Amino acid sequence: MENIEKGLPDKVCIYARVSSSENKDNLDRQAQRLEEYAIARGYQIHKVVKEIGSGVNDNRKQLNNLLIDKDYRILIVEHKDRLTRFGFNYINTWFEDVGKKVEVVNESVNDKGDLMQDFISIITSFCARIYGLRRSKRKTEKIIKELKDDKEAQASS
Repeated sequence: MENIEKGLPDKVCIYARVSSSENKDNLDRQAQRLEEYAIARGYQIHKVVKEIGSGVNDNRKQLNNLLIDKDYRILIVEHKDRLTRFGFNYINTWFEDVGKKVEVVNESVNDKGDLMQDFISIITSFCARIYGLRRSKRKTEKIIKELKDDKEAQASS
């Protein structure tokens, strides 16, 4: 797609991601495939971003920086799950609202190994939150007890 307003090729960012550093070679190959795709489409490559991190992590620094970058119109990813495991449609809707587009090169289902790693990450994340909620509840109960004790101490003095 060419930018009709200016008659210039569309500026694109490429986002490649793998779940673990063990897959670094795949990360480089993924980025290379996406660069070749962009060139074949006649796009002007603004930036290539490679990141190692779980697709369920919603605080990936490289992706966050890319999302606020205003100097491109299309974000290219190889598969939807390279961008995010959950909430792809939210990101896509936001992109459309700001006049950008997410272009997914390959719509097919992805690697079982990455899915299993993300599943483990989800379980770990929820377990941590459950234990955090328990600690928070105990801390709240302790504060309430201290307040009651202080109130009783004041009433008896």
